[in-house]
Amino acid sequence: MTTACVAGGAGYIGGELIRLLLGHPRVEFAGASSATLAGRRIDGAHPNLRGLTDASFTEPGRLPRCDVLFTAAPHTRAMAAVREHLDTGAVVIDLSGDFRLRDPGEYERYYGVPHTEPELLDGFVSGLPELHRAEIATADRISVPGCMATAAILALHPLVRSGLAVGEPRVDARTGSSGSGASAAHNTHAERSGALRVYAPLGHRHEAEIRQALGRPVRMTVTGIGAVRGVQVLCWTRLAPGAGPREVRAAYRTRYAAEPFVRVVAARRGPHRLPDPKILAGANFCDVGFAADEAGGEVLAVAALDNLVKGGAGNAVQCMNLRLGLPERSGLEFSGLHPV
Repeated sequence: MTTACVAGGAGYIGGELIRLLLGHPRVEFAGASSATLAGRRIDGAHPNLRGLTDASFTEPGRLPRCDVLFTAAPHTRAMAAVREHLDTGAVVIDLSGDFRLRDPGEYERYYGVPHTEPELLDGFVSGLPELHRAEIATADRISVPGCMATAAILALHPLVRSGLAVGEPRVDARTGSSGSGASAAHNTHAERSGALRVYAPLGHRHEAEIRQALGRPVRMTVTGIGAVRGVQVLCWTRLAPGAGPREVRAAYRTRYAAEPFVRVVAARRGPHRLPDPKILAGANFCDVGFAADEAGGEVLAVAALDNLVKGGAGNAVQCMNLRLGLPERSGLEFSGLHPV
């Protein structure tokens, strides 16, 4: 059986990776490392895994050899960590931001430090199956995109690809507190409860990923909301002359008809008429929808996902399935809950 390990398993993304691997029917979870929790039980950091594993975290660099290695080191520190793992023979799937941007100058602009491993950038394939399925199937180095970038790209790509979107999209992203990571000081309940905090009015790093994927300028604002999980993006863009709701709906339906984890949600009425992250907690779906203002010549593209699953660990497992030739849904069948 294929074996998989997680380097950096103590955080929220690491915990989701371990959860999904423990439930995977064709892959064996072989271990996880942590610089801060080495020697301690995994279910101490991730109590939802009680009864599913009695393993403990290993020290970094002490993981057993495996077929697939997920690396979940923090941004700006993943560069060196990933370098250490490239000679192990494992397929490396990285979940940091350090290998998402092809241009090291763009990386320094958005992350604030020079890229120390620029020669490795071209060797990583973007881990967004909906855009790069063929490349992922043969890649040994895969970089999973950011959660808000994933949502915005999937929301806008059908419009850009079909020529229905013109000009510079404006992305208004809302994200739950888990997107800041398990150790963020501003992540406490007292600070986040009931808040609507615009913490990135301009220049969020996911903006660069969206621009790279769409091949056009984009402006992005990010607001932290009181929820724990979930991302929702509202993407405004101008419509091409003569385009309206019929053409927009056809573009989404055509583009995502065969995608196992993208659902088009654009009803004309009802409480669930557009994508809502609440019903996607724990699931690997990204729901996309729209509202077209034909008279005003604009369209609002909407997408929602769980930032820790389709926006992170689930997308990484989906990439692993593609790379190993497994059914794409393997280990990712959970549909979410309603009501929550």
